[in-house]
Amino acid sequence: MIQNDTALIAAIRDRFAHVDSCPFQGPRIFFENAGGALTLKSVVETSSFYASLPDNPGRINPAGQATQTTIDKAKADLAIFMNASSGQFFAGESGTELLFRLVRTACVNAPEGAKVIGSSIEHPATRSAARRWAEIAGLTYVNVPHDDATGLVTADDYAALVTPDVAVATILHASPVSGMAMDVAAISKAIRAVAPDCLIIVDGIQHAAHGQLDLDSYNIDGYAISPYKVFSRHGYGIAWISDKLSAMPHDMLIDAPATGWEFGTRDAGAYAAISDVVGYFEWLGGEVSVETGRREKIEAAGRAIHQYEAFLIDAMINGTGNLPGLKDLQHVTIIAGADNSAREGLVSISVDGMSSPDVVEALNQQGIRTHTRKADHYSGNVLSPLGLEDCVRVSLCHYNSVQEVAEFLAAIKDIEARLAA
Repeated sequence: MIQNDTALIAAIRDRFAHVDSCPFQGPRIFFENAGGALTLKSVVETSSFYASLPDNPGRINPAGQATQTTIDKAKADLAIFMNASSGQFFAGESGTELLFRLVRTACVNAPEGAKVIGSSIEHPATRSAARRWAEIAGLTYVNVPHDDATGLVTADDYAALVTPDVAVATILHASPVSGMAMDVAAISKAIRAVAPDCLIIVDGIQHAAHGQLDLDSYNIDGYAISPYKVFSRHGYGIAWISDKLSAMPHDMLIDAPATGWEFGTRDAGAYAAISDVVGYFEWLGGEVSVETGRREKIEAAGRAIHQYEAFLIDAMINGTGNLPGLKDLQHVTIIAGADNSAREGLVSISVDGMSSPDVVEALNQQGIRTHTRKADHYSGNVLSPLGLEDCVRVSLCHYNSVQEVAEFLAAIKDIEARLAA
């Protein structure tokens, strides 16, 4: 296990840029991973190399052929990383942009008078797309309410509202506000039990950094991630789509290949960077297991990440050493409850007597980077039903340490003491 191996934690941290300091701020603890994870040093080097090349992928010259090979390799790497035995991967502007494209295509190809189903826990990347394109296509949008107390929507919740005429469904894999992970496979199964031909599209943006990606087990048609949230860089998104969705009429150039979904010249560096991410998971899997197969090592890495992050979350909520946890502080409320097994890599809190922006600033003054989530178009669907105007999001990843958690708890304890005085 990662938490019992200080040398491995050091080796993990050494692979990331700016792990304990910011070039603008100086030394800091990074608990803003849900806003964008740290970047692998290899990604920085890879991106710099490919950014220097003038050649277009696929051209009949050595550089053009080499960059096309890079893209092809990345797509094969993604298939192993996400366990997809069919379908295709492609890059776009961002995870959000890709989800809009997938939802749009699904809706405009839906039968007349059909329904689109989604849940109130979803990020606006899917909620906005589904509601907009349902209206344009003349479809009925069905909202599945999530449980405010747990921050979850379940298979039973979907099953209660899905009907045979549902043609499109959206699912959030993990919430960037509550930190809760949904059981995508179970929800998909519940949908298909009633509407077997439904096109199911999943927002995997928040979940991807925490491992455990297994597209073949989900029985879905679309899945999107934002690589900057999974140790790569900004500026692109990655989508996977099933063979069924690939073949549907979609935005494309006249006379272009029928299953082509990419527009314009591809950034080979973006694809190369995602191969670096896959390579990192393979390396980590080799460190935490005796597995030799690529997929097996990736699965081992995912399990180790999940276990270690659960250990860090437990320390944050229940305390570590002689420091009380968040649940023991009178002025602190934990969004979605202190004891919630669905939580992954994220704790959101409100502090009675102090606004969230002020808490974030107080932590920032001590070199602890967190983030305010406001009850706006991004997070209001989660916060407003709880009567909250905002919250403090504390998001971590497996390169964080229990020592960093302890420093955070010490800082929160000081805030609590000032409020109690």
